[in-house]
Amino acid sequence: MVADSALAEARAAMRLADLQPGRAVPAAAAAVRRALRERDTAAAALAEQAWGHALLQCSEVGEAVAHLRRAVRHGERAGRRALAGESRMKLAFALVQRGSSRAALREIDVAVRELDGIASGKALAQRAVIRYHVGRLDEAAVDYQAAVRELRRGDDRLGLQRALMNRGILHAERYDFDAAVRDLAEADVLARELGRDLVVGIIAENLGFVESQRGDVPAALACLARAEEIIGAHGGQLAPVLQDRAELLLSAGLVTEARRTAERAVRVFAAENRRLKVPEMRLLLAQIAVLAEEWTTAAEQARAALRAFTRQGRAQWAALARSAELRARLGAGERSRVGGGVVDAMVSTVDANGRPLAAVQARLDAARLAEVRGRTAVAAEHLAVAAKAARGSGPATLRARGWYAEALRRRRENPRGALTAARTGLRILDDHHAALGASDLRAYSASHRADLVRLGLRIALDEGRVPGIFEWAERGRASRSLHRSALPPDDPELAALMPRLRATAGALEQARAAGEPTARLLHRQVELERRIRDRTRLLPAAAGADVPRPVSVGALAEALGERALVEFVEADGTVLALCLVAGRLRLHALGSAAEVAGLLDRIPFALRKLAVPGPGRSRMPVEQLLHGAAVRLDAVVLAPLGELGDRPLVVVPSGILHNVPWAVLPSCAGRPVAVAPSATLWHAAATRPPGPAREVAVAGGPGLPGAREEALAVAEIHGRTALVDEAATVEAVLAALTTAGTVHLAAHGRLAADNPLFSALRLHDGPLLVHDVRRLPRVPETVLLAACDVGRSVVCPGNELLGLSATFIERGTAQLVASVVPVPDLATTSLMTEVHRRLAAGEAPAAALASAQQKVAADGPAELAASAGFVCVGAGSR
Repeated sequence: MVADSALAEARAAMRLADLQPGRAVPAAAAAVRRALRERDTAAAALAEQAWGHALLQCSEVGEAVAHLRRAVRHGERAGRRALAGESRMKLAFALVQRGSSRAALREIDVAVRELDGIASGKALAQRAVIRYHVGRLDEAAVDYQAAVRELRRGDDRLGLQRALMNRGILHAERYDFDAAVRDLAEADVLARELGRDLVVGIIAENLGFVESQRGDVPAALACLARAEEIIGAHGGQLAPVLQDRAELLLSAGLVTEARRTAERAVRVFAAENRRLKVPEMRLLLAQIAVLAEEWTTAAEQARAALRAFTRQGRAQWAALARSAELRARLGAGERSRVGGGVVDAMVSTVDANGRPLAAVQARLDAARLAEVRGRTAVAAEHLAVAAKAARGSGPATLRARGWYAEALRRRRENPRGALTAARTGLRILDDHHAALGASDLRAYSASHRADLVRLGLRIALDEGRVPGIFEWAERGRASRSLHRSALPPDDPELAALMPRLRATAGALEQARAAGEPTARLLHRQVELERRIRDRTRLLPAAAGADVPRPVSVGALAEALGERALVEFVEADGTVLALCLVAGRLRLHALGSAAEVAGLLDRIPFALRKLAVPGPGRSRMPVEQLLHGAAVRLDAVVLAPLGELGDRPLVVVPSGILHNVPWAVLPSCAGRPVAVAPSATLWHAAATRPPGPAREVAVAGGPGLPGAREEALAVAEIHGRTALVDEAATVEAVLAALTTAGTVHLAAHGRLAADNPLFSALRLHDGPLLVHDVRRLPRVPETVLLAACDVGRSVVCPGNELLGLSATFIERGTAQLVASVVPVPDLATTSLMTEVHRRLAAGEAPAAALASAQQKVAADGPAELAASAGFVCVGAGSR
């Protein structure tokens, strides 16, 4: 009777350990004391097992191991082989979490031998989990199959739920997504029936991982958000959710967010003493650094992961780390000292690991090293194997990577075939990216196109066919802006969050003006922006047109007429220029990208100094600095292009040239210049049939010196009434943007470089955001933004642009006039009124801006600084 009481208390602690681990620890401790006092070793074994299991759930891994070892010893002393075996199962899992994989496999192998029936099924499922963690996926799959069969036969619903939940992850790793979803759906039903609410959250996390592997970013984000909410509410471990989110963000090209999330996960895993997971996060940080081309950081993180995996006896994971280190060294231009035998072993190990994308990447790394060492036959063999992924049924990223391998394989003997393969890979990625609803997801995900575009451009340059070079220069441009997506769907949650953000921004401005504390309001603003960003990413893409093919040289020449086009390209550290003049396309090699970047840094600096000179200082040295930098930059990028003559220009920048204030260059003085993200986009805007004539609208925001007067002056030119003071609300301005053909906005502007979708114009009742522009059913043909800095865009990998001006162009604005450098507020009025006088007289925007800049710049240094930073983006001639 007494023994039954001790055992009953131990069983109660065991049940509590699974459901409420924090409360289970003191209950298990009390049960252990009672069992020892009553000399009931079986009860002591079960109570120690409950104690260790609860500690493991609470991330106290080291203490959990100690208690589970005691549980094993008590079970063996009691002669209860099954009880000792179950304790070994939990001990093995604790050991693998601590990074002691060899010891974990020894313990679980003993448990599998000692147990039978349902207990054997549980042990097999546990061994499958451990084998999965050490990278032995094929062996794990065999164990899961046997375990599920045994657990179904014994009708162990709890054991079955656990096995199915874990097997779903294995299926996802091997890209068997239908099987993964089936297992997780059944596990979810069982968990709900068993009342295991925390486990429902973990299953949601696993579904997020499945969708991430599949490539459905919005679905994955939704699952992970649900998982974080449920797991957090039940006091569960959130570090695995962070790991999955970091991997997902990396897959979408969101490098900065992925790095922050991964670093946070490292800290949490380390604090929880889950040493198994820390090197996995180090490997992820290495992969993030590779995508960012931070080669030194990538190599350091990969080496740290490699050392830890080796200590843990995780050969498959060590091979993945070695592959990442090799990729980092090759990216840095180093000649790796790794021997061919080591590389072959790495490739074989990763191949056997059951992770398709990792296997393809390892082959690509090995092929690149073989090419460097002159072993072309070996490289071709690796590429042939990697290229098989192109014709499979895996996710878009995997198939595109396969086509990249195929393009590399064909490059030597069949360059045209290589270009075809590269185009196919790009088409797969573009179709996939077009299905993403959020602008930032589509922009950043273009990073996956980079290798294909670089290869295509390199082959075209080697062939020397200028039209081919132009095609690949265009394929590397802002394809996102060419995809005219429909309006994002209405969302009640976003509709509720946006007014709250505006109110918070308004309260923040008032607090700053009054000198009051702002920390609480800043925290609220950041949190609201995060919620809006995350919610926007969950929304599906609306159906829209496919991304068009690059414009042909003939069609572009016809649309240009008397204009000249200059498209800049960066290749191998050199800036090239493609010039299309009078139907003839020529290629010019200009200076080094480093030289151009150095000159560019001086121009905004000089303009800022010219706008706001220090007291008592002469403007002469600053003017000389500006003039000297402009002349030198002009001598590198435009002066060598003699065929341009004095024609109006269409400029298609690349990378470092996207935010150049072109008017300061001597070659552009008084010359109409239209700047476009791509020639294809310029052609689409310039040849679009004109819509019906619509009115002009003008608004002036608060707190900007001269904005009210500027708005009134511009409105008077067109015979309109300006929206100023209390009338200049977000709702009123959005209504004007929807109905007017030309809109002038004079307001404080902000480019949020770290989160471009929150770039904004300040109006009477708060900020008008990029999110607001994306929801407009119609945008003006012409937009003029007399707001500091909002003409600039954040340049993402693949020459994708994010920001306010880029969003207007994406939504369909034909041309936009804005500044790409900070400008003095009061001095813009004369420029803007002069531009509008010319627009009212019938001049095209690019020509009106050029003439106004030349006229106003002669009025003085402040006027020069104010006018020089403005550019005309888009068609410029409508």
